[in-house]
Amino acid sequence: MSSSETVLPNPVSARRPRARAVDRRGPLATVGIYLGLGLAAAIMVLPFAFSFVTAFKSPQDFASHSPLSLPTTWTLESFEEVLNGRIAMIASIGTTLAMVVVMVLVQVSSSVLAAYAFARLRFPGRDAIFWLFLSTMMIPSTVLVIPLYLMMSKAGLANTFWGLVIPFMLASPYAVFLLRENFKAIPQELIDAARVDGAGSLRTLLQIVLPISRPILATLTLITVVSQWNSFMWPRIIANQDPKVITVATAAMQSQYTSNWTYVMAATTLALVPLIILFVLFQKQIVASIVLTGLK
Repeated sequence: MSSSETVLPNPVSARRPRARAVDRRGPLATVGIYLGLGLAAAIMVLPFAFSFVTAFKSPQDFASHSPLSLPTTWTLESFEEVLNGRIAMIASIGTTLAMVVVMVLVQVSSSVLAAYAFARLRFPGRDAIFWLFLSTMMIPSTVLVIPLYLMMSKAGLANTFWGLVIPFMLASPYAVFLLRENFKAIPQELIDAARVDGAGSLRTLLQIVLPISRPILATLTLITVVSQWNSFMWPRIIANQDPKVITVATAAMQSQYTSNWTYVMAATTLALVPLIILFVLFQKQIVASIVLTGLK
């Protein structure tokens, strides 16, 4: 080969993708990261573990030993006391379950319809209405407590089940925003193909959009359940007598049994069990939703 000849690049090597960046963290840095994560997890889990262990102690065991010690005898005495008729915790759990079911069905359904309209339908003032609706997220919820209470009282809904759910049962700005961004990421070709086949907006939503959006719907459902199950301020104000939700009933136990924390911890453990079961059932959808939103 003469010096005047030009060397052409190898097409195979030209198409070869670049090697991924090598993780330059040393073993000590990796160990430190895992130790930090383990410490953060322990800080988060310890209060729940303390509540769980205390719930299985007898009042005498709790009073005579360190609060951080394990029970000398594991007993269900506190749970039996909580679930009997004197504390009426079962009625509170039933009221909370009914409130959560109504809120999930109505709030998620209305949020889906509103988000699809803002994402895929065209109508005058669509974007302006959406951003105006989204701006209500900036208003603190405490500001609305007094006007809502006066409205519910004038309507005769104080200390009633519907007084608990009506003010917050429609679409929430956070849910609409989350669903709208997810619906906008769906390829337009799928929507056009459904319309070519004669599907209307509602059929396209039910048969095309919602099946694709299962992970985000599962996550939104879980967020709604947890927020409503743990709601305290509004139920405490609008239904300070009956019907009591589980958070209000547990708070009332703290003043009723000031020297007997095993009963309070038993009620707290009962309140946590449904949420733990729900997370176990939907953990795959939650992880898939986190990955999906992270990639976007």
